[in-house]
Amino acid sequence: MRRSILSVVLFALASLMAFGQSATSADGTPRQDVRKDIRETRQDKRDLRSDVRDMKQDRAAMEQAVKSGDKAAAEKDRQDLRRDRRDARKDLKDAKKDKREARRDVRQEKMMQQRRMGRSGRR
Repeated sequence: MRRSILSVVLFALASLMAFGQSATSADGTPRQDVRKDIRETRQDKRDLRSDVRDMKQDRAAMEQAVKSGDKAAAEKDRQDLRRDRRDARKDLKDAKKDKREARRDVRQEKMMQQRRMGRSGRR
């Protein structure tokens, strides 16, 4: 009876320890992950601003080509405009994703700090 109770308790403790170890990040510390995600978010925002500028230029060029009657140039500018819109949507999507990841990493870092502070304060 004691052996079965003791084995269940040991199994439960081992499971909890294994779960705690697997919950940590394997590719780097959470602080590094946060920095990386913030850098990626900034880069995606820069790309988005660049795409918006390109869209404005392509739209102006397309309108100019339409006014002058150059259908071939207008078609090329229309295609460029569509490509820039697609790139802008992709960059916006990437920026939102990186921002979510950064927030998740910040929450994870806070939880780990709270766990560390809770362990040291109870001694």
